[in-house]
Formats: sequence, C-alpha cells, structure tokens
Amino acid sequence: MKTRFAPCLLTAFMALSLPAGAESLVTVYEQALAYDSGLAASRAARDSSREAINESRANLLPQLNAFAESNYTERSTDDDSITTHRYGLRLDQPLFRANAWFGFKAAQEQSKRAEAELSAAQQDLILEVAEQYFNVLRAQDELDTARAQETALRRQWEQAKERYEVGLIATTEVEEARAGYDASQSQRIAAESQLDIEREGLARLSGQYYEDLHKLRVDFPVVIPEPADPQQWTETALMQNWSIQAARLGLDAIEEELKASRSGHLPTLDLSASVTRQHQDGPDPFSPDAGQQAAFDTDDRRTDSSIGLSLNVPLYQGGGTRAQVRRVTSEVERAERELETVRRNVRLQTRSLFRQVNTNRETLKAQQQTIVSRRSALDATRAGYDVGTRNIVEVLDAEQNYFVALRDFANARYDYVLNTLRLRQAAGTLSPQDLFDLDRWLSATAPGIERLARQITEQVNDDGDNGAPVVPTP
Repeated sequence: MKTRFAPCLLTAFMALSLPAGAESLVTVYEQALAYDSGLAASRAARDSSREAINESRANLLPQLNAFAESNYTERSTDDDSITTHRYGLRLDQPLFRANAWFGFKAAQEQSKRAEAELSAAQQDLILEVAEQYFNVLRAQDELDTARAQETALRRQWEQAKERYEVGLIATTEVEEARAGYDASQSQRIAAESQLDIEREGLARLSGQYYEDLHKLRVDFPVVIPEPADPQQWTETALMQNWSIQAARLGLDAIEEELKASRSGHLPTLDLSASVTRQHQDGPDPFSPDAGQQAAFDTDDRRTDSSIGLSLNVPLYQGGGTRAQVRRVTSEVERAERELETVRRNVRLQTRSLFRQVNTNRETLKAQQQTIVSRRSALDATRAGYDVGTRNIVEVLDAEQNYFVALRDFANARYDYVLNTLRLRQAAGTLSPQDLFDLDRWLSATAPGIERLARQITEQVNDDGDNGAPVVPTP
C-alpha cells in the first residue's frame, strides 16, 4: 500500500547513509547488486523455471497412492446390513506419454531461457550503474562549468560598470554584460537541479545517496576497440548476445510445446499395479437361516493383487487438440519473427556502437585542440576589449564558446566510456571485470573540468604542433 510518508522515509534513510568521502564505481555497483529489485526478480524467475523442470518431470515418474474406503449397505427386503472395508496401495508408471516427455523438454528450454534473461539483466545492471554514475559526473562537470562561467561573466559585468563610470563605454555594453551574467545564473541553477536529479537516479539503483564520486583521471586511455574489425564484433554479438540467446531458447521451448500439442493425437500406455485388502461384516450368505434375521455374522477378509497395462487411444476430443496445435504453431511463427528482429537489431546496434566509439575517440582529439584554440581566442578578445578594439558582445561570445568547448570535451569522454561498455554488452562480453578495469582510471583526486582544461592547454603548448594527443592512446 502506498503512503504519502514514503518519500520522507526514503529521504531520512538516504540522510543516514551518506558516505563520508567520494565513492568508487565498483563500490556503487556492489551496493546496486545487493539492492536492485529488477535483478532480484530475474533471479526469482530463474529459480521458478528450475522448479518447473521438476514439476514436468513428475509426469514421467511413478505415482504411488494409498486408498481406503468403507461402504454401508442396508437391504430393504430382509432388514440386513453389510459393511465393506477396502484399503491398499496403487502404483502407476507411465510407459508412453509423448506429451509429458515434450512438456519436460519444453520446461528445460524455458529454464535455459530464464538463465539467459538473468545474464542479460546482470549486464543491464552493469551498464545502468555505469550510465547513471557518469551521468552524475557529467552533471557535476556541467555545474562546475556553469559556476566558472557565472564567475567570469560577473567579473566582466563589474569591469563593464567600471569602464562605463569613467566614460570609456556606453551603457549598452553594461546592459549586454548584465544580460550575459543573468543568463549564466539561470544556467547554473538549472545545472544544480540536474545534478540533484542525477544523484537521485543513482540512489534509486543502490539505495545510497552520494555527495561525491571518483572522477576520470587525465591519463585515461582512449583506444581503438579490439578487435578493430566491426565484422568480428558483429559475429561475436550474433553468437553471444544474451537477448539473442534468450529469444533463441524461447523459440526452442515453444517448438517443444508444439511437439507436445501434436502428441495429443497419440495413444498413451501406463503400467499399473495394486494391492487391495478387503473385509466385509454382515450375515453369512451360506447360513440355513440366511433368509431370516441374521443369526450368524461373518468377517470376510481377502487380499487382492493385480498388475496390468492401460492403453488409451484418443479418437475425438471435441477439436481441442487440433485447435491447440494451430495456436502453438502460430506462437512458433511469432517467436521466429521476434528472434529475427532481435538479431537484426543487435547487428545494427553493434556496428553502430563500433563506429560511435571510434567517432568519440577522434572527436576527443579534435576537442582538446578546440579548448586550447577557444581559450586563446578568449584571451585575445579580452585583450582587444581592454584596448577598445573589441566590444562586449564579442567577449561574451568568446566566453560562451570556451565553456561550450569544455562541456563538449567532458561529454565526449563520458560518451566514449559508455559507448565502449554498450559495445561490449551488445557483443555479450560485458562483465563486472569491465567495471573493475574502468575503476582503476577513476580517482577521488582527479581534476575537475577547469583544472583538466588547464592541463590540456599546458600539454598542448608543451607538445607544440606535433599533433601529439593529450588523451593518451597506448
């Protein structure tokens, strides 16, 4: 039952669980692994499918039953009564039940499908945690950039007021600077809100609220996907992708169900054996006075043992068997089409992600130079404004272009990381080890976006024009 107090309780729980320092990606993943309800549901579905195998296997195994009954019979002709007691054991062993056998095979395939779906859910959680983790870092960089831009534009506005007061510029330039500063405040407020939203999203996955996370180090390697051939990635995906495997196993299960439905036309053969103990209380039918009121009572006891075969040949079941066959045949066709759709989607997704990763890699090389160029342009524009050769609008545009370059570079780094993980998920090779490997390139002391920009500028200036990339490529 939902209650209005749930958000308050959740907030209180998060407040009690605030970590003291920055959290790593692996820590967040381990907490999400124990907290995520979707993954727990997938595990329960897997366990349920395993028990379904035992349930269907029971239709092929012996059935042993005990029985007992008592009957009281009263004769109206001579006012006699007879009480009969029967009890015993009955064993039934199916010898030929094709529908039960194929039902058992279908349950096995369904169990394999549940295992594949659980593996897919585990990969989904890995990717979801990574996406939300880097969304928080992305939002933090956006906020840091917005704050830096706000500070810079405020300073520009204050300088414009000073220049206006001494008569160097017109009031229009002051208003332009004020408008730019006001716009930067709006961007900073929106960035603060977005950061809170992304933190809430991460808390939804792990049950913990994080104020600070480890950031990407400057020397994070940006490499070409290995193997470098998109066709090899596609072939691996078609063999190992868990969505394809789940769809294929689902098709196998439905095909076994179709065999079970068709076997409804086949006869069944069962072996049965029983031991029955019976005794009867009443008048002795062989007494000379049997026709009168009972003068003699008898206790007739006997034990019967039997064994035999039972053959059942279905001739007409009201058309239900044929209707079931037609229904399951349609389900087989549907499963075949769905499997083909999944294969096509995975093929397209894999090739697209491979190209995106390489595009992100090339984009990073270009954007690091863009940062340097726009920083140089900003410094030159500010210098020109100081000597009167540039106006305030040009300065504001240069400020905006510089901070856009910072955001684009930060986003490109996160896009590269996430697209690499998505590529591995599409290929079916994504595992927790990928997060452990990635976590080695995260650090609580990694620089923020502004310090990262300064390091990029210094690196490029040191390297000169030799084209050496700031982002290392081993």
